[in-house]
Amino acid sequence: MTNPAPSNARARIAPAGLMFLAITSVGWGFNWPVTKFLLGELPPLTLRGVTGVIGALLLAALALARRQSLHVDRALWPRLLLAAVLNVTGWMVLMGLALLWLPASETALIAYTMPVWASLLAWPVLGERPTLLRTVSLVMAFAGLAAIMGGNGVTASAAKLPGILMALAGSIGFALGTVLAKKLPLDMPPIPAAAWQIGLGCFPVAIVGLAIETTVLGKVSQLGWWLLIYSTLIQFCIAYVSWFAALSRLPASVAAIGTMAVPVIGVVASAIALHEPLGPIQIVALLFTLAGVVLATRS
Repeated sequence: MTNPAPSNARARIAPAGLMFLAITSVGWGFNWPVTKFLLGELPPLTLRGVTGVIGALLLAALALARRQSLHVDRALWPRLLLAAVLNVTGWMVLMGLALLWLPASETALIAYTMPVWASLLAWPVLGERPTLLRTVSLVMAFAGLAAIMGGNGVTASAAKLPGILMALAGSIGFALGTVLAKKLPLDMPPIPAAAWQIGLGCFPVAIVGLAIETTVLGKVSQLGWWLLIYSTLIQFCIAYVSWFAALSRLPASVAAIGTMAVPVIGVVASAIALHEPLGPIQIVALLFTLAGVVLATRS
């Protein structure tokens, strides 16, 4: 007599997917204060677009060195372009601009309401009916983020409203891209898939940035150059490849909830590097958020 196949969502959670998700969270988390610092030396569209294009070229070179084809079937182009717009262009532009109105920690926290939208979209689009444990984990993580936002005094003031709206729009767009990536998967290895999405997503941003913004490379400090290397190699090359690899191995809602570790890392890194607020209330809320993320990975 054979054992019945597990029917719950936990059976679909691969350890490799959780490892890739952890790599993504660390890479993207530290990039929030990095980007906030670099925006003091470079304009937003040029910064996000050019580093993304360079990162895509590096990934393409790596794919070729690993003998992975960069060929894209004609039938895949529409979904590849849609993924690039939602996962890269919209996210990069809207979050980069949001940082002009908001501190890095607040932008990260608003941006990662993304799991809420992803969980809501995954049900009708993918049929991923939320389990009780997954719902509890989402509520825990989101409550932690809400407590941090309240503790830091995040308000929808007239001065901050453009940044808040841009961060929310980018968050919803990325959530839609996450869900559609499961609905309309790209039959490509993670490295070529990331190279194409980042390249297609960042190229128009770079063109517009170079056309309308004034970039003075002489203003970039020595630290700024090192952070540019980090942003290019870690954010675009390593973290994005890890994200697509994680998404191919995990349910969309679990992957989305797992990214709530990103603002936790971003808030702590911003407090250390940029001296943004981090008191006892925020620390407890961060631990509560992390507990929700851990619970999600076990749901």
